[in-house]
Amino acid sequence: MSESRNSKGGRDAIEHASQDELKSLQLERLKWSLRHAYDNVPHYRKSFDAAGVHPDDLKTLADLARFPFTAKQDLRDNYPFNMFAVPREKVARIHASSGTTGKPTVVGYTARDIDNWANLVARSIWAAGGRPGDIAHVAYGYGLFTGGLGAHYGAERLGCSVVPMSGGQTERQVQLIRDFGPRIIMVTPSYFCNILEEMEREGMDPRESSLRIGIFGAEPWTGQMRADIEQRSGIDALDIYGLSEVMGPGVAMECVESKDGPVVWEDHFYPEIIDPDTGEVLPDGEEGELVFTSLTKEAMPVIRYRTRDLTRLLPPTARSMRRIDKITGRSDDMLIVRGVNLFPTQVEEIVLKMPELAAQYQLVLTRSGNLDELEILTEVRAEYDHLSVADRDALAKRLQHAVKTYIGVSARVTVQTAGLVERTLTGKARRVIDKRQR
Repeated sequence: MSESRNSKGGRDAIEHASQDELKSLQLERLKWSLRHAYDNVPHYRKSFDAAGVHPDDLKTLADLARFPFTAKQDLRDNYPFNMFAVPREKVARIHASSGTTGKPTVVGYTARDIDNWANLVARSIWAAGGRPGDIAHVAYGYGLFTGGLGAHYGAERLGCSVVPMSGGQTERQVQLIRDFGPRIIMVTPSYFCNILEEMEREGMDPRESSLRIGIFGAEPWTGQMRADIEQRSGIDALDIYGLSEVMGPGVAMECVESKDGPVVWEDHFYPEIIDPDTGEVLPDGEEGELVFTSLTKEAMPVIRYRTRDLTRLLPPTARSMRRIDKITGRSDDMLIVRGVNLFPTQVEEIVLKMPELAAQYQLVLTRSGNLDELEILTEVRAEYDHLSVADRDALAKRLQHAVKTYIGVSARVTVQTAGLVERTLTGKARRVIDKRQR
């Protein structure tokens, strides 16, 4: 089921197909994927049978709602290889999560799966404005994490010259950007902020670098952070979406001509939005939890996988496929502080509206008696490092007031000098430190 790019290296034909053509292809592939999972994965046979459904019951796309969900715990319960739908000998590559909160989630790929993945990331880079011959600096982590190798294979497939830098060594990142002149960088948005800080520390104006396209993913980031990054660096900052359990980076990609949310590559992944509490499928435009069913994966099909990411499906614009809105948070990352629902991205948006504050912050949760306490650690940008303690205290009070006004939660706020908030060295930022006893 692999696909080749067109003769000019540009869009695949399906990207501008009619809705009838797209839905017909989705239905055909969905029937195959359900049958493939049922016939070859004992977990799916058992869960389908328990729900009283069979692959033959799928007559329309809407019938997918009758089938049971898959959760991350199902993958952990079948560790390491029991979710594979092909013999282990036919699995060409294995990736896995870190397993810091339990058993790792393991994912496998056949050679054809890897081929499809490379095509989809190539499609994504093209949508971001990348072209054959561009130098692509890949600063996602390599190894068991899917980001680095996913970006790498896709950039090579498009015809880019790839710099496989991986994460960390920020000074060297800046040196290679200066020396090699990449046009594209693929990295987490929080780590790119570290790179920008290092450029500025070295006296380099980020807007004068060779970079013109940033393909950012692996963590939620706000529209305010996009505006901040673009203003500081002069690049087009685009959102790539993916998760290892579904494939890796390249499940959805924002288009540079519209910048209105990542386009889901619906010819390979069928999206749904559900109410996270009831599991009811919600209509397009309503916010809920994003669910994916793979349509072409051979080694490890996923049926109605609950991503826990909160967003909504939006109508097509730059491509014929639907978009997802910015991820507002995760249903399992939601913090409840004194009865108020809080997502870290809500704080980020407020922080970045204050020009004196850097894009680095942490939320520290503690408990005093029976009451939750929230402290927000922030810092000033380097150009405001001259501010006095009194000035920083005044900034803290402004931020405290804004958080109380717009989110509804009281917090202590500390505004530190530049560089004191903990940095990520390799990828995703550590935004929450929860010290409460559970």
